[in-house]
Amino acid sequence: MQISRIEKATPQQLQWLVWAAFFLVSLCSMLPMDGFYQALVFTFVNTGFYALIIYGNIYFLYPRFFLKSQKTTYVLLVLIFLGLCAVTRSFSTFYLYNTFFSKKPQPFPAYTIVYYFLTGILIFLLSFIFRVAIAYFSLKKKTDEIIAEKTAAELNLLKSHVQPHFLFNTLNNIYYEAYLESPRAAGLIERLSAIMRYFVDESPKPEVLIKTEVNFLENYIELEKIRLRHQIHLVFVKDYPVDAMIPPMLLMALVENIFKHGIDKTSASNHIQITLLCQGDSLSFTTQNAITPGKAPGNGFGLQNLRKRLELIYGDDFEFEINQSDQSFQSAFKIPLK
Repeated sequence: MQISRIEKATPQQLQWLVWAAFFLVSLCSMLPMDGFYQALVFTFVNTGFYALIIYGNIYFLYPRFFLKSQKTTYVLLVLIFLGLCAVTRSFSTFYLYNTFFSKKPQPFPAYTIVYYFLTGILIFLLSFIFRVAIAYFSLKKKTDEIIAEKTAAELNLLKSHVQPHFLFNTLNNIYYEAYLESPRAAGLIERLSAIMRYFVDESPKPEVLIKTEVNFLENYIELEKIRLRHQIHLVFVKDYPVDAMIPPMLLMALVENIFKHGIDKTSASNHIQITLLCQGDSLSFTTQNAITPGKAPGNGFGLQNLRKRLELIYGDDFEFEINQSDQSFQSAFKIPLK
């Protein structure tokens, strides 16, 4: 249990634990000779100077000079820093001892400066071990966090698959029930299920078979027809290699644009022409529809986003055109086939 708690501690908490342990060991070693109050004061002073040397090196001197290839400057500054620490520590301990603990004033022992300087060198060398330990525990903490996030993501992914599959199974059950009463409604449920399965299984992929994309389009078109009062006159010409691959949802943007902006729900003469043809090493996709009076032709965000997506995928190796006349609106793109 204790080991588990230590493993879960942050690097800062571990440092406080190390310093607390050092403080107690140092205090206990001084108690027999100096008494409690004197041992407590000098333990605070010694621990403070040790911390100053360690953190002064690993957070200031080492990253600002040694890591920036200023090694000579780094060595000189370290010697000056250790000398200042030794002098300051010598005079501060001498002042505290004579002021609060000595029965009569004692002469200043100059050799303590040399002693504290040599002690400072040892602590300075230990600071590198301290730095490595901090880096190790920081890296371990980040690694544990990444593993935890990865595990959570995997669980969420499993949940995201469980929920759609539950919905697919439910739709299948509804389909069989509806088939007995209304075969047409059952067929629409089947198309809706296929569209949802496409979104879950195919759309996250970088590429899908053109056949899969065409099936998705045909299902989408059939479901859109439900909202229309009259039948539409749709011609879908297609000729492509069965094993050709394209990014998912490219064709959808142009077809969706037709049903958003190119259909008059009150008219019985909606004409739509869709062409998907392979031309050598390229694939061209064209949609054409009559312009509906009172409606914008459809050159909106959907087509702008499609152009941006084509640029991201193909760079300059694509064609995208929008043509408009008084009677019709046409949009088309041409992309290379791999």
